[in-house]
Amino acid sequence: MAKESVYSTIPRYGGVIIHDCWASYLSYDQCCHGLCGSHLLRELTFVIDANDSAWAANMKRLLQETCAIVAKRQSKRLTGNEYKNLQKRYRNILTRGAKQLPPIPPRQNGKRGRVAKSDAHNLWERLKKHETAVLLFARLSYVPFTNNRAERDLRMSKVKQKVSGCFRTRKHAEAYCRISSYLQTMANQGYNPLVAIQMAFSGQLYADRGE
Repeated sequence: MAKESVYSTIPRYGGVIIHDCWASYLSYDQCCHGLCGSHLLRELTFVIDANDSAWAANMKRLLQETCAIVAKRQSKRLTGNEYKNLQKRYRNILTRGAKQLPPIPPRQNGKRGRVAKSDAHNLWERLKKHETAVLLFARLSYVPFTNNRAERDLRMSKVKQKVSGCFRTRKHAEAYCRISSYLQTMANQGYNPLVAIQMAFSGQLYADRGE
């Protein structure tokens, strides 16, 4: 999710936002928060590669297995008992993982501010503090595991803005967004972009819908 594009919408949003746990997002308390599973999996992979951490490998496996189960369900969520079991496994992994974390270096004399912790320690603390947000995808059917879809939808607009510097007028910016939205919607339905454009110009799109 592009950070610049959400400032004006989040204060008015009352649903669930899926993000990477950027601190500014968490300041909005009028909506619910879910942490992006793809971001967490990448961080867990880094901790596994850097520290060969068993707890990180177990947590990564748990999230991937749960995501696969939810994706195959028509209900797109776990049952109440399954969710309680998921919480138990999640907390057990973190409890065991606390013993595997590298020690926090002592504060040096005269130094101020927070003591620097390892990436593994920071990730462990985030997973422990935000358990509900991490596992929200397994409890609510309308919450996705990742926000990759939203990031991909915004990426081309950000690239266009970066290359061109800006949109010349608001009218052209709105036209660009409308066209991009149409092409993305058709792509989600399996249409090639060129075919989608031909359908729009030929009127076939409206004929297929009986309009």
